[in-house]
Amino acid sequence: MISHDRPWVRNAVTAAPPSAPLTPRALARPRVLVIDDSAVVRGLVARWIEADDRLELAGACPDGEQGVRRAAELQPDLVVLDVEMPRMDGLTALPLILKAAPGARVVMASALTREGAEVTIRALSLGAADYAAKPAAGQAGGADAYRIDLLNKLDALCPRPAPPRRVIAPLRPDQRPPVYRPSLIAIGASTGGPQALRELVTALPANADAPILVTQHMPPVFTALLAEHLSKPGLPAAEAIDGEALRPGRIYLAPGDFHMRVRLGPDGLHAALDQGCKVNFCRPAVDPLFESLAGAGVRGVLAVVLTGMGSDGRQGARRLYESGAHVIAQDRDSSVVWGMPGSVIEAGLADMVLPLNRIGPEIARRLKG
Repeated sequence: MISHDRPWVRNAVTAAPPSAPLTPRALARPRVLVIDDSAVVRGLVARWIEADDRLELAGACPDGEQGVRRAAELQPDLVVLDVEMPRMDGLTALPLILKAAPGARVVMASALTREGAEVTIRALSLGAADYAAKPAAGQAGGADAYRIDLLNKLDALCPRPAPPRRVIAPLRPDQRPPVYRPSLIAIGASTGGPQALRELVTALPANADAPILVTQHMPPVFTALLAEHLSKPGLPAAEAIDGEALRPGRIYLAPGDFHMRVRLGPDGLHAALDQGCKVNFCRPAVDPLFESLAGAGVRGVLAVVLTGMGSDGRQGARRLYESGAHVIAQDRDSSVVWGMPGSVIEAGLADMVLPLNRIGPEIARRLKG
């Protein structure tokens, strides 16, 4: 729940930022239901949606109980669901909303706190499509960043017929390196990534004979909790620590607000973290990880690009692909948002295009040699 006296709310109400550049769509606009107990925040988000040419406001209500009823009545395409509310909180309301409006995709509105992150990670495992992190009190430009993030995610999550796209033909199999046992696995993901990563990791063997590096677009606190959720016996996961040696049988996540790269030293590969400029509007971003692996000359890399909005990972995948690494991309049907894997596939950089439920088993098969 956002208190009404938070600076970002006051500033946003008195001087609401203009909408981001938008592209009108010929198709019917997706309808959005807003559920938030704060009348100020509820009205603010509703006005943002009404001002956005890509979206249409279906309704707004102050708690989970009313939200479930309104979802059944309105059958919205999208729902913005606050986490902390009286009478019925967001986590309790989520499965009821998904049942009442089976076609809706839910975005959790979460505070940047450990408690908010824990609830959000649980909500993602229960069927929420994504989340938008509410700005902290006093965060400069927080309202504007939240507006852009929320509206862009709502737009990306509504499935629409894809326009015809030109796909660059990949090299013939005889022009690519044969399938090999990977020495390192690098995974990039964004929207829909936490659920996809959980399914992928579940299929991997314990004590995998390769380090597994993951860049998931997430803010601080969230990445540490995601690592806890991905850990399993024999395959522990944790946020990477700057300078630490990368060992087989471990999962390393890029910490929120840090790019993760690799550095090759005399004793092997080490994690290198930095807070350099955002790449593809993100920090952490996938391209710095992939590009560092190619730049360090790491052999035997298997790169995986999972569901996500935008094209982060494409340029890094190009460098890995050209250096002889294999690239696997998630297919359209199993992706929550096909932007990232789609951009890799359209650029002709994918050796394999697989549904999510086959990516983990394929990695496991390669690890067995």
